[in-house]
Amino acid sequence: MKIFLLLAGLAVALAGLCFGSASFRSWQSASSGPEAKQAGKSSPVSVTDDRGMTIALDMPAQRIVSLAPHITENLFAIGAGKQVVGAVNFSDYPAEAEQIPLVGGYNNIDLERIRALKPDLIVAWQSGNPQKQLALLETLGIPVFYENSRTLKQVPTVLERLGTLTGKTDEARSAALHFSERIEKLEKQYAGRAPVRVFYQVWDRPLMTINGEQIISDAMRACGAVNVFASQPSLTPTIDEEAVLAADPDLITTSLHGSKDESLERWRRWPNLAAVRNQRLIALPKDLLNRMGPRLADGTEALCDAVEKTRKP
Repeated sequence: MKIFLLLAGLAVALAGLCFGSASFRSWQSASSGPEAKQAGKSSPVSVTDDRGMTIALDMPAQRIVSLAPHITENLFAIGAGKQVVGAVNFSDYPAEAEQIPLVGGYNNIDLERIRALKPDLIVAWQSGNPQKQLALLETLGIPVFYENSRTLKQVPTVLERLGTLTGKTDEARSAALHFSERIEKLEKQYAGRAPVRVFYQVWDRPLMTINGEQIISDAMRACGAVNVFASQPSLTPTIDEEAVLAADPDLITTSLHGSKDESLERWRRWPNLAAVRNQRLIALPKDLLNRMGPRLADGTEALCDAVEKTRKP
């Protein structure tokens, strides 16, 4: 099941999102206007989700069901963790999230459990949750906010909008600004650096990677790195070893799937591969790059450190 979670985490939608090109500052401006400032804890609130649909509540949500681990992280990051009454498997950060009742897996939602929790808001993952089950969710008569970040700049907008829906606008604005500032700092730090060609290994059996439209590729760009498989048509294409050998990346990296991960060791069979020859097989910390929440800034920083290490002889 873990592989499906990882792959769906990488499979973000490519088009049709209202906030696809919105920057953090433009959303911050819209969410801090007179209407937003007047909204009190018991006042009606509304936002536009990543489908372009308006989600309106009579008052900020107090009973929330989260349908993805990174969504759970987002809600805790803005101070709304105590309002989460249901979550999915692998919602394990922060530690308090592990105490939340489960409503199944991100790709196998238990609709009856959700109904029994009587939520006043469901936060769904547009590209990760099964479309058929999402359609059934709509029949429950419960407001559903769809989240689907595709770039680093979209992550803060999600925090801001969730802050409006949960009555945590100040906390959300602070978390969003902190994330945005960290990413901007990395972009400035690595601007103009020599490009490093990177192969990001999503999974080893089958061998899978990401294309240039996936959010981890955006993290690479922040580090001044280049995804060697950016031109692949699929977000998470299956490739073969010959393709990696032909690309000859400077750095081969992956995210740890447990406390120890030896999935990169396979590449040592080819000592002439640049990444092997220069000892640049680097496993990044677990769950940082493949969750689209605040810790993605930590993951991007770890990736940039690996990229910078590769630049040095």
